Amino acid sequence: MSGEGPTAEERAARKLFSGRVDFLLSAPQLKFLPEPTVPEIAFCGRSNVGKSSLLNAITTRKAIARASVTPGRTQELNFFEVGEPTVLRLVDMPGYGFAKAPVKVVEKWKNLVRTYLKGRAALARTLVLVDARHGLKDVDREMMKMLDETAVTYRIVLTKADKIKASELEAVSARVAEEAKKHVAAFPEMHITSSEKGMGIDALRTAILADAGVSI
Repeated sequence: MSGEGPTAEERAARKLFSGRVDFLLSAPQLKFLPEPTVPEIAFCGRSNVGKSSLLNAITTRKAIARASVTPGRTQELNFFEVGEPTVLRLVDMPGYGFAKAPVKVVEKWKNLVRTYLKGRAALARTLVLVDARHGLKDVDREMMKMLDETAVTYRIVLTKADKIKASELEAVSARVAEEAKKHVAAFPEMHITSSEKGMGIDALRTAILADAGVSI
């Protein structure tokens, strides 16, 4: 994005996401998934990575996705429809890496997520959210490996970029980008965002629409 403000494409994307965005359903099991009638973009990341805040920023809402006080509380796939008529769905996946969750809960989560990723024809792209303050952690690497194995292409999105100094952000970005090259399903372009400051949100919206094949 240039310093002259958003491009025509970014303005059109913002207009679409500022329009109808409705919660459709929560799927605790695969049998509850909606019919795969439109492209889906899935959001995944560690608990407390800022997933709800990013979804709210993308859709220009304050509470389309509720930020949970207890990390790891969402154990279902949450679907949101975008557009009138619906042109795509955003899928809020359960946060991973919750240390306090019982083993059975974690296994259930893994099975739900892996099976969704592997068998969902409508899934156009997955966004892997990584906290810019910490960079990649082992649980992120596990998720990336799972995506590689299920042949689901994904974009890495750094969140909370406003929380660290520019020099630190540059270093973290370089490290993450370098490591991403080793993953076959990782998209070469990385997004650096701040939900609070609006950084990178315009570009991410247009990327989501391009991934979903939605022309605006």
